Amino acid sequence: MSDSPNIAVVRRLYDSKGDPAVAGQIMAPDIVWDITPGFPGGGVYHGFDSVVNDFFGPLFGRFEAFYPVGEEFHADGDHVIALGHYQGETKTGEEFQVRFIHLWTVRDGKLAHLRQAADSLVVDRALNG
Repeated sequence: MSDSPNIAVVRRLYDSKGDPAVAGQIMAPDIVWDITPGFPGGGVYHGFDSVVNDFFGPLFGRFEAFYPVGEEFHADGDHVIALGHYQGETKTGEEFQVRFIHLWTVRDGKLAHLRQAADSLVVDRALNG
């Protein structure tokens, strides 16, 4: 069975491993990016520029590698639930995997809203010992 168009756009982000060029193509300019408190950079970001500069800029500065791996996708109308894990490596060489659940809202073929929940304790321990 093939993916729905909304699952396909969400999968595209994961398959790109966070490629900024792909993100710029598939994220709405007014995207809302809601990251669970306690996660590095946790908070709510409004707009693509804020997501890139205020969330991803500092986040990527803390890691040698950090990207999401989507494992399971479920769609209901404009919403897509993605289950998966973050694959990461700190600047000190500590590798880790962290499970996540992402709830996406897709509007006009673009990612318009993300609500994330992840195990921030695993990330904290990898960063801080």
